[in-house]
Amino acid sequence: MEAMVTSDAHRHIGVLPEWPFYGGPPIRADTTARATIAELIADLDSEGTERALVLPNYGVPIATAAFELNKLAVEAGQAHERISAGLWVSPKASDAALTAEALTLAGEAGVRALKTSFLLGGSPTDDDCAPQLDAIFAAAQAHDLVVHVHTSPGGSSDIDNVGHLVERYGDDVKIHLVHLGGGMSGHMKLIGGRLFDWIAAGKKVYTDTSWTIGFAPRWLVQEIERRGFGEDRILFASDAPWGDHEGELARMCAAVKDTELGRLFLRDNFDALYRS
Repeated sequence: MEAMVTSDAHRHIGVLPEWPFYGGPPIRADTTARATIAELIADLDSEGTERALVLPNYGVPIATAAFELNKLAVEAGQAHERISAGLWVSPKASDAALTAEALTLAGEAGVRALKTSFLLGGSPTDDDCAPQLDAIFAAAQAHDLVVHVHTSPGGSSDIDNVGHLVERYGDDVKIHLVHLGGGMSGHMKLIGGRLFDWIAAGKKVYTDTSWTIGFAPRWLVQEIERRGFGEDRILFASDAPWGDHEGELARMCAAVKDTELGRLFLRDNFDALYRS
């Protein structure tokens, strides 16, 4: 498709410590992680990315690692008009004090989202997580923020579990389900019906195509065209440094071609959700 202004609805800032994942030696797999705002801006410039939602990097089981990057994300959002910032918050009871501290930044200029995940523990249906989840979604509603939630197949991040958040909070709070439900099962569940059922029911639910299996973006476009709605709920995202911006953009462009859907997914939906 023709060159146009593009926006990235999911990328990270900050360098995490090495960690011995899966019983192996300590590693740092996110090789393109950026420690400074200047490095992040240089990446955006080189990609041709005009605007981005920037979130603290996370993924190692050290409670403070992502929380300590919240101030960097806020600084980025306040220093550059093209950046919308997200805060890391945790559903885990053991992180309750850190989450409460993070939520004090929810009203800061430039903050547009709260990012949470169950990869490091907890579940949408755990009683121990309920107070933190209630606080996260209450803060999002009070400050008109989007709750950005990781999805992946199986376990607590499966769409079967994360979907409880949409049912519980989605009438009042905008929820961005990252990775189109996560993997083969998640794509089939969302595109096959749940995403459209939630939209039809009035839920404020959004998703992006990062980490999607190759068939999914094309099928998603076909379903939107067949059903006649949902075009305002899809965003382009790279998940850099965990995702590959060039590859993610190529897959999206192959699915939407040079169409109005491309303009919505690559630019306009981002502006409506993260800049309005």
